[in-house]
Amino acid sequence: MLAFAYSRSEMVHDALVVLAKMKDLSFQPSILTYNSLLYNLRCTDHLWNVYDEIKSSGIPPSEFTNSIFIDGLCRQSRLQDAVSFIQETEGKEFGPSVVSFNTLMSGFCKMGFVDVAKSFFCMMLKCGLRPDAYSYNILIHGLCIAGSLEEALEFTIDMERHGVEPDVVTYNILAKGFRLLGLMSGAWKVIEKMLLKGVNPDVVTYTILICGHCQMGNIEEGFKLREEMLSRGFELSIISYSVLLSSFCKGGQIDEAMKLLYEMEGFGLKPDLITYSILIRGLCKLGEIQRAIQLYKEMCLKRIFPNSFSHGAILSGLCQKGMISQARMYFDTLTKSDLTEDIVLYNIMIDRYAKIGNIGKAVQLYKQIIEKGITPSIVTFNSLIYGFCKNRKLDEARGLLDTIKMHGLVPSVVTYTTLMNAYCEVGNLQGMLKLYQEMEAKALKPTCITYTVLIKGLCKKRRLQESVQLLEDMYAKGLAPDQITYNTIIQCFCKAQNMRKAFQLHDEMLLHNLQPSPATYNVLINGLCVYGDLKEADSLLVTLQDNNIRLTKVAYTTIIKAHCAKGDVSKAVVLFYQMVESGFEISIRDYSAVINRLCKRNLITDAKKIFRMMLSGGISPDQELCWVMINAFHLGGDLNSVSELLAKMIKHDLFSE
Repeated sequence: MLAFAYSRSEMVHDALVVLAKMKDLSFQPSILTYNSLLYNLRCTDHLWNVYDEIKSSGIPPSEFTNSIFIDGLCRQSRLQDAVSFIQETEGKEFGPSVVSFNTLMSGFCKMGFVDVAKSFFCMMLKCGLRPDAYSYNILIHGLCIAGSLEEALEFTIDMERHGVEPDVVTYNILAKGFRLLGLMSGAWKVIEKMLLKGVNPDVVTYTILICGHCQMGNIEEGFKLREEMLSRGFELSIISYSVLLSSFCKGGQIDEAMKLLYEMEGFGLKPDLITYSILIRGLCKLGEIQRAIQLYKEMCLKRIFPNSFSHGAILSGLCQKGMISQARMYFDTLTKSDLTEDIVLYNIMIDRYAKIGNIGKAVQLYKQIIEKGITPSIVTFNSLIYGFCKNRKLDEARGLLDTIKMHGLVPSVVTYTTLMNAYCEVGNLQGMLKLYQEMEAKALKPTCITYTVLIKGLCKKRRLQESVQLLEDMYAKGLAPDQITYNTIIQCFCKAQNMRKAFQLHDEMLLHNLQPSPATYNVLINGLCVYGDLKEADSLLVTLQDNNIRLTKVAYTTIIKAHCAKGDVSKAVVLFYQMVESGFEISIRDYSAVINRLCKRNLITDAKKIFRMMLSGGISPDQELCWVMINAFHLGGDLNSVSELLAKMIKHDLFSE
């Protein structure tokens, strides 16, 4: 009992001392004592010593001894030793058992060697051993994890053929396999078969289904399953609640997530660090920083100590809200605690300083990292490089590549792409291409963003054919360009007054099932208005409206300005009304642009209509527009309107000296 108590408490040396004392007192330890010791020491280096002692003591091992020993070897990833042991004990009184083979198969499956596990399944049959449900479940699970669902289903059929009935574990494994592949319809078919066989779902079954539906974004179905689960008398696990909480947070339904937290506590479940971290991150993403901090304090009061994930969420939230001084205060508080070694927190602050252009503060924090002996990560350097590039300090940014190597780190694609973009912005095409060649030499695969930067650089130098070739290279390498890539090259062809090629690229997007973005149509409409035919721009606008393609305000203002410039003010007015009816927020600047054009053309009646529309929309005119309208009213003899406007100007102090 004493030896067992020590071994169970992982007090290894004490357990061995007790064993030695037993020998001194001429007490022969039983095989049960040895088995319990072997079991509790199976994850330690003492495993072989205890087994050798069993053999030297002359005590015959029990049927469990070998299984425990094999389990220990597998847990220590000593699979080859486990295989050798199975071969050595074959044919002996307590040779390999079903349990031993199951343990070995489980070990190989966990390491990802499902085919090897299958070979031991066959060996088990050759040894005259009959696989049990656990044997089949191990292989079915291994195959499901490997994505071989068809073979897993075949093993289930083979299982039934050999008179071994699939149990709830079998069906849960299959349902999880379908869930991992995002095939929830397949998971439900497994559940249907399970019910037909008279096997009742358990907590794990419901958890798998809830996880699947939530990960697919179907939170309503996940919530229904939770209700059904409760109605059947099952208690939701922490995992089930965490998945539901995560789904609500991702969907921005933070109040529903908070209700679930209180429900958990009502059922006696204690929220853990993961639960709180999910909620804190969700609140921070929605900008609910104060509520996140309140929840953080609540977590600390319950003696659940936050990790870098929780701290990082709050710090990121403060930074994203633009509360940089509060973020720094929070950061300084953390760095005075035991979290000083956490590079993630430093990276968040350095990145924010770099993004707002305060490279001095970013460098200051970097120096602090070095002084404290903290190892910077590639993320640290990527942020610093971005900051230097933003401040047009390209030599300092380029020099950081050598610093990265000094720290034993490897520059990433992000590193090179950031630098390339900076060289592109200043028109240094040669510097950009040199960096690209250096990146290729390091066998770093360019991303879609990398190619977009290259295309932008080539387009700036009017090397359009080379940019088109890069687009083709992307497809050849299995890399799909996105809307930004196409928009970049389309805009360049528009500027080159090659509208035909610009529209060919638009059509190419559709052929590749890439939906043009509103920005794509802004570029095309602007190209037609400035470099092409205004009638074609009108026609394109009508086509897009007929096809219910969402347009931006920019598309309307571009074509309105073009019609005003060409003298077709009446058409501009029609388009202006369309823009208003589309629900866009119209500014004083938009109104002024049209009203000024109308007044210049002496279309005073139309100018009055739009001016009154502006006033009814709650937008007050500025001084310049007031004088334009006073002049227009005066020329039209409408002195009452002149008086009204003058009164409004006095009221809002719109008179200059």
